[in-house]
Amino acid sequence: MHTVAHPRSAPCLLFANSRGEILDYDGLDMAGASGDLFALPGNMELIELPEGSELFVLPGRLPVGIDQTTGEPALLDSNPYEPGETISAVAAFMAPAHTAVYTAAFQSENNAPLLPLFAYTAVGWMDDKFWVAAFRSDADIRQDACQFEQTIINRKTTKRLDAFPENRLIQHLGKCCLTYGCPAARNYFLGRWEAPLPCSPVCNASCVGCISLQPSGCCPSTQDRIQFVPTPEELAEIAIPHLMNADLPVVSFGQGCEGEPLLQAKTMAQAIHRIRTTTEKGTINLNTNGSLPEAVDMLAGAGLDSIRISMNSARPECHDRYYRPSGFSFTDVRKSITVMKDKGKHVSLNYFILPGFTDDPDEFSAFEQLIADCQPDLIQLRNLNMDPEHYLKVVQHVPEKPPMGMLNWRNTLSSRFPYLKFGYFNPPLRG
Repeated sequence: MHTVAHPRSAPCLLFANSRGEILDYDGLDMAGASGDLFALPGNMELIELPEGSELFVLPGRLPVGIDQTTGEPALLDSNPYEPGETISAVAAFMAPAHTAVYTAAFQSENNAPLLPLFAYTAVGWMDDKFWVAAFRSDADIRQDACQFEQTIINRKTTKRLDAFPENRLIQHLGKCCLTYGCPAARNYFLGRWEAPLPCSPVCNASCVGCISLQPSGCCPSTQDRIQFVPTPEELAEIAIPHLMNADLPVVSFGQGCEGEPLLQAKTMAQAIHRIRTTTEKGTINLNTNGSLPEAVDMLAGAGLDSIRISMNSARPECHDRYYRPSGFSFTDVRKSITVMKDKGKHVSLNYFILPGFTDDPDEFSAFEQLIADCQPDLIQLRNLNMDPEHYLKVVQHVPEKPPMGMLNWRNTLSSRFPYLKFGYFNPPLRG
């Protein structure tokens, strides 16, 4: 059980000096951004910076705070401690299972560089602690920083890699674990919870915020995409022992280090058959863009237990501007949800969260209708990993009304759809 602490008053603004050192300034309160609006986060919208989070300096961006007298947004354009020195805004990249209420408040200068593919949450300072505008969205500890001891990870990973030199997928996951620190890969080598089964080097979308493949000259990808299609045997060699021996076991096709797994549906179906011929234990899950409902139908028939369909928006035009799909439409995505529900399977929506867009009243209305029509079981609240200003330009977001506020957004959905669950991770559906 997690104890949530909220501040007694407003944290103060943070900024970075020209040397990249992060400093606090009590002349301005912390501000948060929701689209192009700046606000003072309320006490219930703030939590202590979660362990395992990082702080980022935002180049070419000046910090915005809240004037303590007027309550209005105020720009800090130079170092108050060293007048004339250039400064930068600061943001938090939060540990998993936490969802942003506000993004970092800043004003971009001319020719500000595109930010890398991370999420940028508003952060402030008070009582010798960092505070973020966020809430914990899942109590599951499977990716908490305190659950990972690097020396144990190194030992167990090396042992597994040495034991399976011919399994290309195990070798690939070893790099994910030891080079990129992927929590799912780490948990696989630690023999617990959810294990990844990436399988597709190709994709049928060109997502603007793709974390595994970006065009030359754009912001760099955060990890390398898998370069081969594993065999059903290679996939089953990972999945079977994990499902049989791990606590609360889940194996998931579809990872950040690959393209679209539905393009390898036949390989996945063969792997599922091999797995289920050996064991009925655990949950077989698919993370996907939901583009090929016929393939989803085949996989559900083969024994797929659950699906997690990612989307940035419930509005077709905004969905297409982000995903830039090839050969599918948002209608196909909705149909994939329906296919799984018709077969009595579990459906999660991996809904990318960006305050000011997600809680825009028009987006909310479309998302609410999608839930009413398709009746997913779980909404996974994943922060959008992308420069927020660039994203809003890409999807051509022109708000007609003020945003609802992220806590109000979540509470309203909970009230209108009492059966609907909220979280961050793929749930284990059976032991």
